[in-house]
Amino acid sequence: MTTDRDVAPGDTRLSPNFWRLWTGESVSAFGTYVTLLALQVLVLVTLHGNAQDVGWVNAARWLPYLLFGLLVGAWVERRRRQPVMIATDLLCGGLLAVIPLAWATGVLSVPVLVAVVFLYGAAALCNDAASMAALPRIVPRNNLQRAHALSDGSSAVAQTAGPALAGVLIRVLGAPVAVLVDAASYVFSAVMMGTLRLDEKRVLPGRFESSVRRDIGDGVRWIYRGHTLAPLAIGTHVWFAANATLGVVVPTFALHTVRLSVLQFSITSAIAGLGAVVGASITTAVGRRLGTGRTIITAHLISVVGVVVMALAFASHNWAAMTTLAVGQGLHGIAMGMSNSHETGYRQAVTPDELQARTNITMRAFNRAVIVVFAPVAGLLATVIGTRASLLVAAGVFALAVVVLAASPVRQANIMEPR
Repeated sequence: MTTDRDVAPGDTRLSPNFWRLWTGESVSAFGTYVTLLALQVLVLVTLHGNAQDVGWVNAARWLPYLLFGLLVGAWVERRRRQPVMIATDLLCGGLLAVIPLAWATGVLSVPVLVAVVFLYGAAALCNDAASMAALPRIVPRNNLQRAHALSDGSSAVAQTAGPALAGVLIRVLGAPVAVLVDAASYVFSAVMMGTLRLDEKRVLPGRFESSVRRDIGDGVRWIYRGHTLAPLAIGTHVWFAANATLGVVVPTFALHTVRLSVLQFSITSAIAGLGAVVGASITTAVGRRLGTGRTIITAHLISVVGVVVMALAFASHNWAAMTTLAVGQGLHGIAMGMSNSHETGYRQAVTPDELQARTNITMRAFNRAVIVVFAPVAGLLATVIGTRASLLVAAGVFALAVVVLAASPVRQANIMEPR
C-alpha cells in the first residue's frame, strides 16, 4: 500500500492522499459558501429577520467550538482520523437536509434554524479536528504551507463561485432548497475520505496514561506558553473578532442599508472569493520574500483598507455602491487568501505530531468562541450605531490585530525557504 510516508521530507511533490483529501474538502467548501449566503437570505428575507437574528445564527454555528472544542481535540487524538472524517461528513449532510424539510413542512423559524445550525456546527467541529490532525501525517513539514495555500486557493474559488451560484439558486428555487447543494457536497466528501489510504492503527483509550484533562492542558500550554505561538494566537483571536463583526454587518449593510438585491450582494461576495483566489495564488511567493510573520501582518493591513472601502459604499447608490462594496470585499479576500496558510502552516510545522489534534482544535475552539461572543454583539452594535459605523469599528479591530503581531516575535517568524 502506498502511503504518504513514501514521500521524502525534501520532496516538493504532494502525495495522492493529499489530493484525495483536497478534492473532498474543496467540493465541500463549494457547498459551504452556497449555504453561507443562503442562511443569510433565509434569515433576512425568507424569515424577515434582522441583524440580531443573523448574529444568533452565526453564533450557533460556532458555539459547539466553545462548549466542546477542547474535549473534541483530546477525543480525536485517541482515535483514527479517517472514520471520524467519513462519519461527520455524512452527519453534516444529513443535518443540512433538515433545513429545506423544515421549510417545506412550514415549521422553519429562526429558533429552529439556530438549533439545526448548532448541531451542524458540532458535527463540523469533530470533522475539523480529525482533518487538521490528519494533514501533517500526509504532508511533510516543508510542504505544509504549500498544502494549506492550495486548500485556501480551492476554498477561494468556492467562495467566488459559491455565492454566485447561490444567488441564482435562491432566485429560482428559494434559499432553503439552495442548502441541499451543500448537503450533497458533504456526501461527496465522505466518499473521497473513504478512498484515503492511511496507515492508522486502532488506538484504544486504555493505552493512554494521561487523563483527558491533562491532554487538554498540554494543548493549551503548547499554544499560550510559546514564544511565538502565544502572540500569534492572540493576534488571530483579535482578527476573528473583527471578522465576526463583518459576518453580521456586511449582509445587513448590503441588503438593508444600501438596499442591494440578493443577486447584487451575491456578486460582491463572489468578488471576495476572487480576491481570496488571488491572495492564495501569490502567498507562497510573498512569504518567500517577506517571511511568514511579515506576510501575515501585511495581509491584516490589507483587511483594514478593505473594510474602510466597504464603508464608503454608504455614500453611493445601487450599482456604484455594489462596485465599492465589491472592491472592499475583494481586498479583504486577498488578505484572507494570503494569511491563513502561513498561520496554520507555521503552527503545524512547530507542533509535535502527538499534539496536532489538540493544538489545532484548541485554536479553532478559541477562535470560534470569539465568533460566538462577538456575532451577537455585532448584531446589537449594528442595531444601535448603524451598519456603516460598525464597519469602521471592525476596521479598528483589524488594525489592533496588526499592532499585536507587529509588536511581537511573530514579525520574525519564518518557515519559508527564501528564493
